[in-house]
Formats: sequence, structure tokens, C-alpha cells
Amino acid sequence: MNKNIPSYYIGKTHKIEARKVAEDFELTYNLGSCLKYILRAGKKEGNPPEQDIRKAINHLHFELDRLHAETKVKTGGLAQ
Repeated sequence: MNKNIPSYYIGKTHKIEARKVAEDFELTYNLGSCLKYILRAGKKEGNPPEQDIRKAINHLHFELDRLHAETKVKTGGLAQ
């Protein structure tokens, strides 16, 4: 395990890094960033969980925008 990785990016039980989960699932940059923010919400000192949750939501919107630009199709009830 790399000692340069902050503890809030490493799981407590299995010691898996957030980036390794994103890599294993072959997530896009936006979905990987969303995952990272969700996993660290409430764990980074001086960083309120709401801030990370909002960042995660932003990255989901970025991913929806990317998909729309790629396909020119908006699908699902959440697409705007």
C-alpha cells in the first residue's frame, strides 16, 4: 500500500484504494471521481460530507453531459 495515499481513500476492512475500485470496474473519469467523492464523504478532515456529495453529483451531471454529447440522446427520467 502506498503511504502517499490519504487514509480517506482507503477502505477500512479490505484496505482497497478508491482508485483501484474505479480501475477494476473500468469507470470513466467522471464516474471514478464520483465514486471517490462518495467514498471519502465525511472522512476528510475539515471537509463537510455535503461538499463531497455535491461534488459527486456534479460529476454525475458531467457524465450525463458526456453521454448526451456522444449519443445525442437524453434518456431516463433524470436527464435534463
